[in-house]
Formats: sequence, structure tokens, C-alpha cells
Amino acid sequence: MPKFSPLKNAIIWLVVLAGFVFALPNLFSREELAEWPAWLPQRQVPLGLDLQGGSDFTLRVVRDDIIAERLETTIDAIGKALRNADIAYMGLSGSGQAIQFRVRDATKVSVARDALRQLTAPVDSAGLIRNQIQELVSEGAEQGEAVRLRLTDEGIDLRVASAVTEAIDVVRRRIGEVSIAEPSIRRRGNDRLVVQVSGLDDPQRLKDLLSQRAELTFRWLDPSMPVQQAVDARPPAASEILYSLDDPPVPYLVERRAFVAADDFVEAQPDYDPTTGDPVVSFKLGADALARITPLLEADSRRQFAIVLDGQVVSTPALADAITGDVGRISGNLSEDGAKNLAALMRAGPLPANLTVVEERTVGPGVGTDAITSALKAGMIAALAVAACMIAFYGFFGAIAVVAVIVNVVLIIAALSLIGATLTLPGIAGIILTIGVAVDSNVLIYERLREEARGPGPLRKALDTGFSRVFSSIVDANLTMAIAGAILFYFGSGAFRGFAVTLAIGSVTTILTAHSLTRRLVRGWYRRRRPQRLPRGIRTGFFSEADFRFMAIRNPVFILMAALSLASLILLVSLGPDFGADFKGGSIIELRAKSGVADSTDIQARLDELNLGEVRVQELGTERDVLVRVPSQEAGDNAEQTAIGLVRAELEDQYTFRRVEVVGPAASDELTRAGSLGIGAAVLAILLYVWIRFEWRFALGAMIATVHDVLLTVGFLVVTRTEFNLASIAALLTIVCYSLNDTVVIYDRIRENYVRYQRMSLSVLIDASINQTLSRTVLTAVTTILALAALYLFGDGLLRSFAMTLLFGVVVGTLSSIYIAGPVLILFNRRGGRAKGGQSPARGDDEPANTATGTA
Repeated sequence: MPKFSPLKNAIIWLVVLAGFVFALPNLFSREELAEWPAWLPQRQVPLGLDLQGGSDFTLRVVRDDIIAERLETTIDAIGKALRNADIAYMGLSGSGQAIQFRVRDATKVSVARDALRQLTAPVDSAGLIRNQIQELVSEGAEQGEAVRLRLTDEGIDLRVASAVTEAIDVVRRRIGEVSIAEPSIRRRGNDRLVVQVSGLDDPQRLKDLLSQRAELTFRWLDPSMPVQQAVDARPPAASEILYSLDDPPVPYLVERRAFVAADDFVEAQPDYDPTTGDPVVSFKLGADALARITPLLEADSRRQFAIVLDGQVVSTPALADAITGDVGRISGNLSEDGAKNLAALMRAGPLPANLTVVEERTVGPGVGTDAITSALKAGMIAALAVAACMIAFYGFFGAIAVVAVIVNVVLIIAALSLIGATLTLPGIAGIILTIGVAVDSNVLIYERLREEARGPGPLRKALDTGFSRVFSSIVDANLTMAIAGAILFYFGSGAFRGFAVTLAIGSVTTILTAHSLTRRLVRGWYRRRRPQRLPRGIRTGFFSEADFRFMAIRNPVFILMAALSLASLILLVSLGPDFGADFKGGSIIELRAKSGVADSTDIQARLDELNLGEVRVQELGTERDVLVRVPSQEAGDNAEQTAIGLVRAELEDQYTFRRVEVVGPAASDELTRAGSLGIGAAVLAILLYVWIRFEWRFALGAMIATVHDVLLTVGFLVVTRTEFNLASIAALLTIVCYSLNDTVVIYDRIRENYVRYQRMSLSVLIDASINQTLSRTVLTAVTTILALAALYLFGDGLLRSFAMTLLFGVVVGTLSSIYIAGPVLILFNRRGGRAKGGQSPARGDDEPANTATGTA
């Protein structure tokens, strides 16, 4: 074998060494790492919420609330501007985003428009690029007609985006009230926030805090007319009817204008009433508020006011009873938890707009520990099974492959540590899958070396030729995985982005370890031993004489597989997948009995009385665990949270809520759209790559084989009624990658043989190419199946369904690479004449194979 460049050698070994150095901190605790020298790497792979427990909330600014508030404030501003301009008007009102009024003197319409010019003036948009946006536009009218204005969609979008920006700090302060962990808060789109908090003991309290706007004000009661008269007729213009928190609610006539607002509170703590012992909230007021209230206390200390929280009256004390000096007390049938929450909300401040929880994924710490245990167990068994398989088939070379796979996993961990990517449970599944698939590259290398060693010439030349010729196949196969991983990350959501990250990183590290590292290890073996032949431990020789005529039965097999694809399509249309909460909305709750055995029948009966739809209760794992599925509530995102609240109130005394997933209608629609786009984009991107690397006939053959695999797998999910969720999307994309990996390897050999055997019948050439790569196809399928079988047998419920889908897909993908991709290539060559560079006319199945561009 030729000498390698010293620089390349240094780079390879430095990368391997750096991988071990940066992965090492993951073997130690944070306390132990704190004692390390500062110059040593100390970054660990951050664990996802599904591995350490915590909550993941997606919050959406309620656009309708923004519109309603903008409508009200704009109407007030219009009325003030007209009064300041001394313009008489009538009928000032609004609906939706439209506002209208009439000018009493028709000749002053133009003057009225001039008075409103400041309100309709453009404002600067947020962001790096400043654009002029009109929040309010005039919808022209003739003199004497009503003046009409409209709040623009662009202006509302600006207000929504501004509310999201302002909400970040408030949300962070509220999280600080219930957790010492540093939260992850990021924007998603124009109107959403994604909040992640790890190690949370009381996720329900956090959700309660985040879902309240907490606009706390003090307003005077309006004694100008009886409350019931105001309810029956119309309240005064400066007042409104608000209702109490009682059941049934009590109406109060209160002034619209507040004399104490949320910004006036400088301190708030839960406390107890010294006379009654009831929970209350003690607060202190700022200097400006005191300056306003002190004269009021001196003038009429017994005047009643309303303490209003988010439009509801908490209590109506007299001024002197609630405020003494700069301190005050809020009471009103508060529980201890209610007092704590209200004090926390007052300290954190109000949100700029209402936030609705549209997606929730909460995992208890115990679930994370169990998930890590089961995933590591599955991973160890998968690794041992793959290692045993490789050593059994390749002996010493198999041991080299095991070393390369170990280094591969270490490099993945190091990369995750360096970039700070979160390791999730699906991410561990991605690493386990990488263990099985990465072996494919080593199998490709060893089978090519065995093939080259059978030819004339010294072993040194055979080793060099084998590594050179196999490189393009390794790159092609792994780049398809990287492309799918990148697209799944872009379109994916939640924990399965972790699967995409490990899949993409694993594809890149596999190219490095399987080719470059393995080549150097084999070269070291050759330089020490100077052998004349390959090690005797290679036991795949029984494939050498394989001469299966796969294409001889291609027509009946192709028809059978096409019929199965059609049947899957019919089942998909007629029955439809069993969509999980990810795609149709709803809730999934994992419960564990606090004592004794979980009674599924009792749970079902109690939940049926709540009228939440067709609730399903099923056993899960042990006899103490059950899984509850609550269907999507038709009333929207808030209804989903109400349903979870009812279930929690009904069952929390006897059961621990170990895992809660809630997906509202808006989030499920987005996940459905993103999942469909993800699969479509991944398939198109990979096929474009195949087209560029080969030619259009190969790309079409790969596309048809891939569509067949996806259809059959979806049909399998429909027939088995396996829940179709985000895990299914990840599994389908992985199957696409695996199938294309298999197809690309065979196509690579077909392309090489095109050049080598230009006069050979195409069907015979395809048979020869498949037989030449048969050992690789079988061994890769075996090692991948071993890894997935370990995942299925020893993983938890989520990983088991994921692994089961992949097991089916691996078998289907392996068959389609032979009996779909091959016959389609023959069909297109028959219809299309000759491939690039071809020199012979088309002559059916026995036509001479045409020359394709490039070499393997």
C-alpha cells in the first residue's frame, strides 16, 4: 500500500484523539469536572427533557386578543383626537379590524381625517431591516358618509411580534419563581415561544403561571347606578361590568381606569391574615402610587375598590382595609397555592398579551431515568451483537471494524458535546441505528478487498485498489443519510430533532472512521505482517460463487410488490393511519399508581363521566402503569388544557402523572404539514443527489423503489394499527435513507460494470452486480436487524414502535433494491434506447449494456 501523506495522517489521528478528549467529560459528574484544570474540555452532552425530566411548552400569542386590544385603544385614541380638534362625532365603534364613525358636520370630514393623520402615519417595523408599516389605514369615503378605518394585518403582525419579544423576559422571571434550572426560551415563527425547563418538580404550577396574563389593577367601584340596572341596560361610558371569581359569579360595576396598575407593585409575598389566618398576598407600592393614594386615604378611607386580575374581580375591600402606608394586602378566598402563585405573578410582572399553551410535553424525572436505563441497555446489547457478528464473519478485520465503530460513536458524542446539541431518547436510537448502519461501510470495504484479492497481482496493490474503488460508494451511501438528517432537523420538531442531529453527524463520522481510519489500521497490519493473502478469519467466501438469477423472476416479483404497494395505498385511503396526538391533536398521559395496581377499568369509568370524548386507557409496561389517550377537543387549544386539568383533578390523588403530552389543533396541523414536507423534501433532495451522481434512469429507478418502500411501510402501520406519530416520520425517513443506501451501492456496481462489460446483456449485468454486492447486502441487513432487534426487545414503548417500523422497512428496503430498482432500470433502458455514452441500439432484455458515465 502506498505511503500516506504525513499531514493527512496527523489530521486523522488528531481528530480521533480530539474526539476522545472532548467525549471524556461525559464520563464524570459536574462536581468532578469542576476540579479539572480550566484548559481541559469540560462540556458535556446536554440531556433532553425525555432523559432527565422536565417540561417543554409551546406558547402562542392569542392574535384575537391583540386585535381586540388594538381595536379598543385605537377607538379611544380616535375619540380623543377628534375631541382635541373640536370635531363633533357620533357612532364611534368597531368590529374585528374595522372602525367607523360619523362626523356631525359633513363639511368637516377632511378636517377629521387630518386630525387622525398621526394615527395613520407609518411606523418602523422591528428587525434588522426597517420597513415602514401603517397600523391604521383610512378606507376612503365621500363627504357626508361614515368615516371608515381599518387595522392592517401588517400592523397586527408587528404588535404580535412585539408581544412575543416582550414576553420572553416575563416568562423567564416566572420560571425563576418555580425552578432554579436555567430555562431554554426561543422564538418559533412570529407568534410563538418554545419554553424548556429541565428537572421540574411541579410542571403544573409552571403551566398555570405561564398561561395567566396577570394584569392586576385596582379600580374604583362605580356607585352611580345599581349593578343590575347596568347589566340590564348599559353601564356608563367610563365604567364596565366585571364578574367575580365566585361560583356563581357576582357582577360589579367598576371604572375602566385603574388608579393602581401592575407596574406600581415593587414587592409581593404570600402571607397570612393576622386576624383570620387566611392566606393573603402582602405587597408594597412604589413612590408614585403612594403619592396618588395618600390623598385618597385622607379624603375617604372607606371608599370601596375592586382588585381586578385579568378582567375578574378578586375582592372589593375598603381602601383603608387593604392599604396601610406603603404596604397592602390582597385577600379573597385564596388558597395557600393561590397566594403563592399570585405573589409570583406580581413579582414577575404581567405578560404583554395572553399566551395559550398549544403544545406541551412533560416528563417526570423517573421516566427519564427509566428511559436512559432501557436505551443504554438496548445500545449495549446492540453493540455487542453487531461486534460479535462482525468478528464471526471477518475475524481480525471484524475486530478492526469494531474499533472503527467505537471511534465513530466517540466522535458522535464529542461532536454533540462541542456544538451543545441536546441528546434525546430518539437521539440515542439514532446512535444505535448508526452502529448498525455504519458497519455497512466496513462490510463494503472488506468485500471489495476480498474481491480484489482474488485477482492477479500482489496483495498490496489489491488493498490499495479496493479502498480507492469503494470510497465513492461509501460517500454516496452516507451522504444520503446526512441529507435526510439535515432535512428532518429542519422540518422536525421536539425530541426527534435529536434523532436528526445524530443521524447527520453519524453519517459524516462514518465516512471518516470507516474509510480513513480503517484504511490506516489495515495498512498498519500489512506493514507489520507483510502477508501474501487476506486473514483466514474472513468467512464470507460462500458468497463468492453466488450466481443467483434475480432478474429471471423479476416480472412476477415486481408485479407482486407493485400489487402490495397498490393495496397499501388503498388501505391508506380507505382506513387511514391511526394518527396519534402529534397529527390529530389531543393528549397522552402516562400514569403510575401511587400504591397498589393501576385499575384501568376504574380509570376508564371515571374519565368517561368527564365527557371528553372517546378516552382510551391501556396497560403500559408494569401493572402499576397505564397510558391514557384523550381525543382532541373541538373547542380549540384552551379546551385541550381544560381537558388535562379535569383529568388531573380526577386522578392526581391516586396516580402520579409521569408523562404528559398535549398537542392543540394548531400545533397538530403544523406537525402534519412539516412531516409531509419533511418526507417529500428528503426524498427529492436525495434523488437529486442520485441524479447528479449517476443519471436520470438511475434516479427514477431509485425514486420508484423508495416510493414503494414508503407505501409498504405505511400500509404496515395501517394494518397493524400502529400509532402514526413523529416517531413514524423519523422511521419513514430512515427507511428512505436505508433503501437508497442499498440501491446506491448496487447502482454503483452496475455503473462500474457498465464500463467494464459493455457488450453484456443488461439483465445479466444487473444479476452479476447484485451477486457481487450480495455479501454486503446480507451482512448489512443482518447487523442492522440485530441493532433494531435489541432496540425492540429492550427499549421502552416509544423505541419499540420505532424499532418495529424500522425492522419492517429494512426487510422491504433490501428487497426493493433488488426487485424494484433493477427491473425499473431495465425498463427505462428498453424504452429509452441507450444510456449516456452508449453505443448499441436497444434490443429488449438481452440488449448489450450501455456505457454509463463515471466509475465507482
